[in-house]
Parts: sequence; C-alpha cells; structure tokens
Amino acid sequence: MDCFQTVSHLKGSVCHRLLLFIIWLSGFQDVLALQTMHEQMHVPSALELANPPISVFFEPIEISPAVLPHDPHPNESLPPMYPTFPTRYEPVLTGRCPVNFSAISSIMDKTASDCSQPLAALVGNVICCPQLSSLLHIIQGFYGMSSDELVLKNSVASDCFKDIISILASRGANSTIATLCSIKSSNLTGGSCPVKDTITFEKTVNTSKLLEACSSVDPLKECCRPVCHPAIMDAALQISGKQLMNNENKDVVGEFNHVDSLNDCKQVVYSYLSRKLPMDVANGAFRLLSSCKVNKVCPLDFKQPSEVIKACRNVAAPSPSCCSSLNAYIAGIQKQMLITNKQAIICSTVFGSMLRKGGVMTNIYELCDVDLKDFSIQAYGQQGCLLRSLPADVIFDNSTGFSFTCDLSDNIAAPWPSSSSISSLSLCAPEMSLPALPTSETFKNPGCRGGGVQILVSIFSFFVFGTLLY
Repeated sequence: MDCFQTVSHLKGSVCHRLLLFIIWLSGFQDVLALQTMHEQMHVPSALELANPPISVFFEPIEISPAVLPHDPHPNESLPPMYPTFPTRYEPVLTGRCPVNFSAISSIMDKTASDCSQPLAALVGNVICCPQLSSLLHIIQGFYGMSSDELVLKNSVASDCFKDIISILASRGANSTIATLCSIKSSNLTGGSCPVKDTITFEKTVNTSKLLEACSSVDPLKECCRPVCHPAIMDAALQISGKQLMNNENKDVVGEFNHVDSLNDCKQVVYSYLSRKLPMDVANGAFRLLSSCKVNKVCPLDFKQPSEVIKACRNVAAPSPSCCSSLNAYIAGIQKQMLITNKQAIICSTVFGSMLRKGGVMTNIYELCDVDLKDFSIQAYGQQGCLLRSLPADVIFDNSTGFSFTCDLSDNIAAPWPSSSSISSLSLCAPEMSLPALPTSETFKNPGCRGGGVQILVSIFSFFVFGTLLY
C-alpha cells in the first residue's frame, strides 16, 4: 500500500512540475514577445544610422499603430509614425447645383480616400487624379439621367464643381486637388465639342460597338492591345465632326482647334459610357485607361546630374565617391512621389540615359546597388515602396488610418540603358511586364517568397517632405 502511495505521490509531483514548467514557458514567451516589441520600437542612434545595413535584402514590413507609443507631446506637431485620421464635417454647398450627390455617395467616398489630405500630393499621379477624373465623368453622366444632356450646362458647372470639391474636402480629401490635378469646372461642360446630347450622339456613333468594347475592359490586355481606348477615340472623332480635316493642308490654328475639340469630345464619350454602364464598371474602366496612360511616362523631375556625371564618368569598379554622389542625387528623387513599378523602369532608364549622355558608360546602378524601388518614396527606413501598375486605391480603416499596397518589395536591380536614347524602350514586348525577380538561390532568405510578396504599409503622418504637403 505504501508503495502505491509513493508512486501516486511521484506521479503527482511530476505532473505538478510539468504544469509549473508549462506556466513558466508561457511567461517566458511573453517576455520574449515584449523584448522583441521593445527592439522593434527602439529608435536607432545617429551612430547606428550611419552604419550601412548588414544585408541588402529587407524583410516585408507591416506597420501597425498597435505597436506605437502614445504621443507624449499632444500639443506639438506629430513625430514620424503616428496615425492620422480625416476630420469629417458637413460641407457648405452653393445650393445651386442640381446633382443629387447622395446617390453617388460611394464613389465620392472612394475619391475622398484616394485624395486624402496627407497623401494627395504623393499619390496624385497614380491614384488621386485618375480617380478624381473618373468621378467627374460619372457625375456628368449622372447629371443628365432625366434629360438628354450629356454634360453640365455652363450656368451650373461652376457651382457644381465647387460643391464637388467641398464635399470631398469634408470627407478628408485635400482641398487643393483641383490645382494638383489641373482640373477645372469647364471639364464638366463638354467645351467645344459640337455634340452634347444623347439623341445626336446615338445618331452619330455606333453605340453598340462602343459599349461592347468598354463594358468589360481586360486589365491584362488593354494597355498593350487596347480595345476600349480606340473605340472611345473613334467615337470622339465622329462627334467632333473634324475627322476629315486631318490632312496636310490644315493650318496650325485649325490643328489646335481640332485637338481641343477632340479632347472635349472624349469627355462627352466618357459621359455617355457613365450613363450606360454601372457606376463601378465605368469607374473601373476609366481608372484602367488612366493607368495605361500614366504608366507610359516617368512623372519624376530629373535635374541635370552634373555632380554624378563628374564623379562617375571614368569608374569601372565600385567607387565610394561615385556611389556617394549617386545616392545623394537619388535621395532627392525619393522625396517627390510614389510611382508604380512600370514607371520605375522608365524612370531608371530615363535617368540612366542622362548619365550615358554625360559620358557615364559603366552600369553604376549595378556598382552601387541601385534598385527599382529606389526611385520611389521610401515608405519606412530603407524599405522602398512601388505601387502596382494596375489601378490601386488608398484604403482607410478606422483603426489603422490610411494605407495602400506596395508591390515589388524585393530588391530588383534598376535596368541600365544600352544607349543614351530611350526611344526603343517598350513595356509591351511579348510576355514582358517587369524585370525578372530574384530567386531563392540568389537571396538565401526562407522568410520571403520571390515575386509574390506584397506589403500593406499603413501610412501615417511620417511624410516629412514639407514641400509636398498642403
């Protein structure tokens, strides 16, 4: 009997110790988690910042306000990495615009988010301005639903435009987006286009062909093998009444008038599509057409890189002075705006062509480890952010604030041009969209999958580029 009691006592003692070990292990994991969070929140000293990173490969980042400390000085300007949220209020309207804005509230909210106060200047070229332009097209079509008018009358266009900007600002949008996107009230009127009503439009244009081409725009094909855009251009030419004037005897003044009329008639075509297509379908089509346009050019402003040319003209191997000069120049570029991955390819080629024209023949991008993401704003520390080439929106969440999705977080080398000319550059070559992603053999990092990694970067008031904010 004593033997059984002894065994039972030992079993209980073992179970008791095992239970204590599990409790201790759980507590130890909590301590490790707190220590890890403390290390993540550690602000590096100037000496630490001066040292280069150990590796050129950076893990994807997930910035969350949950790990941010409370602001110790609420009355002072916010330091980096504190979330900002829009202040909504009731707008003061003119009372003279006949548009029922409440019926298109969802598209107004999307536009206000895409043109939010802290981000509008940074994402204007890719997100804000294309969405604002799409909103105006949709309002044009919605305005004439009860009549044959495809555009706003001149007598109400100015008041409606003021109301649109006021409503967007009341929902958190930057109040200067009209200037930022070069949009005026005349964009709502159809300008000099001779056709502004549905009846004449449908008599002039093959509307079945137009709607078939634009009711389902293929995001993978439209930019390189367009279907909707040519249909819009064809319709605009027909209603402009000037398609037969495109001949060698046309004088310069007539050509400018033709261009203005054609552009105004394109707005009328967009308005017709807005009337006939569901609002989300029309907005998606308009945004995709805008993406095709903005991804064909580099929106960055490159000043003459004379210092870089001087430091890098004769280098054939990694040179501290050359790379220092190049990095200083690129640091200035990184304060301009967020760009897409395809824009980054064009921008790196444009800049490389400028350097080659100045006599820099060596691929200094490779010598100095310059990546595509280096041409866009750096989202956090050393981690650059490129937006996707397809249409994207700024996302607002009540807990995390504004955010957007970054693409191409891997270190993809910037392409060095083969000559000082960029006329041969095309992103529509067969099967070409972006440079090859690094493979796992190149970067021995099991924590990231090459190619498919996307980062959701929560954007707070860490944009310290004062010249860009309004």
